[in-house]
Amino acid sequence: MRILGLDVGEKRIGVARADSDTKIAIPVGFINADGTEWQEIARLARLNSTNLFVLGLPRSNEGNETAQTLYVRNFARILTEKLPEARVRFQDESLTSVEAESRLKKRKKKYEKGDIDAEAASIILQDFIESFQPTTETKASDEEPAKSSVEALAENTKNIAEKQGKKVALNTRKAHNTLKKTLTISPLILMAIIIAVVGAMLWRKQQLKEREEYFAQLEAEMEPAVFNFTILPGETIFDIEKKLIEMGYSEAEVAEAFGADYDFDFLKDRPAGATLEGYLYGETHEFYKDTPVKEIIETFLRGMGTVIEQNNLTAKYADQGLTLFEGVTLASVVQKEAKSSEQPTVAQVFLSRLNYGWRLGSDVTVTYALDVVDPNRTMYQDNQSALTINSCYNTRIYVGLPCGPISNPGLSALLAVAEPSDTAYLFFLTGDDGMMYYSYTEAEHNQNTYLHCQSLCNISL
Repeated sequence: MRILGLDVGEKRIGVARADSDTKIAIPVGFINADGTEWQEIARLARLNSTNLFVLGLPRSNEGNETAQTLYVRNFARILTEKLPEARVRFQDESLTSVEAESRLKKRKKKYEKGDIDAEAASIILQDFIESFQPTTETKASDEEPAKSSVEALAENTKNIAEKQGKKVALNTRKAHNTLKKTLTISPLILMAIIIAVVGAMLWRKQQLKEREEYFAQLEAEMEPAVFNFTILPGETIFDIEKKLIEMGYSEAEVAEAFGADYDFDFLKDRPAGATLEGYLYGETHEFYKDTPVKEIIETFLRGMGTVIEQNNLTAKYADQGLTLFEGVTLASVVQKEAKSSEQPTVAQVFLSRLNYGWRLGSDVTVTYALDVVDPNRTMYQDNQSALTINSCYNTRIYVGLPCGPISNPGLSALLAVAEPSDTAYLFFLTGDDGMMYYSYTEAEHNQNTYLHCQSLCNISL
């Protein structure tokens, strides 16, 4: 049985895992506490086929509960609400972050705050495994969240603490009596005792060193079991599919995953037949090597949902006269047309053209149309023929937006459409020098083309 250990903080949650057979806790990483932690914890639970969580329960130096203790208990309550099958255990923790940082320093490993959290989670989980006493538990109810498991473990922890306290007191008395006796015995016997004590200390030190080395080896062996996958702003589904196949996923699994239905509210206003293009938010995520493609896609879709919600994009696009789907579509064009600093003005140009009922006239939409029907450019071998391609993505010949997104836009492009610049241009181009040139009339635009775009404007689509 696998167990997940969590070092719960207000900014990050350290994660570790262990197998009840090997009884060795290994740090996994950390989760940002930004509202998406519940989905990520659920994903980790599925990956590890477990519903057992061990949470570090902080206390003061005097053993009393603190505000952070209450925070962790509340976290456990929410966890059992979000994951009704979750079984929660607490493990008393004290200075685990200090010990975690000490371990990382000993291994001479470059580390960040998230690494300390993950290491602390592994310490918490290891302590739990070594002192674990099975208790009868029932699932937390809505009226008393996490009550049975929390109280049972608290009682168990209290008993352990009392036993340990009695044991320490007993050992202290024994040590005192031994010292008194030692002072009355011969120097030879005293020397033998000292040698035995020093030998035991050296043996213990060697044990700890071997454990640290074994732990470091296990951690090193775990690293190849995960991989980072990045979607860059402006990449298309074609790009993402290619990367997944190059990583070893089959074409069939990739195709099935991109054609599957995903239950996200922000996908519901797409027209029938629309793909996931535009909705895979560009960022980097870490996955286990056996992660299904569908789960990878869900992770990036979830990122898009967070961006939409946090930036109130649905309402802001409505202020521009656009639905969410239309806003994402326009953002995908803006993403391909301009660097982030120019995107608000480029968005303004396109929005003005839409309001006037003009064609957008965007070459990047023509390029996408070609990628859909003629990726190897065997049918359309020059720009003159390419610009005439009969596609709903071709904004050179059709008025309005393309029939769907042409890339996966980043945050700057999404916000550019939501909050365009306060300008009134109707034309723009990127010059051979990489600068953007704006104009109000077609004559000015043609002059800018002549002066600034002799090479770039003739590149093959």
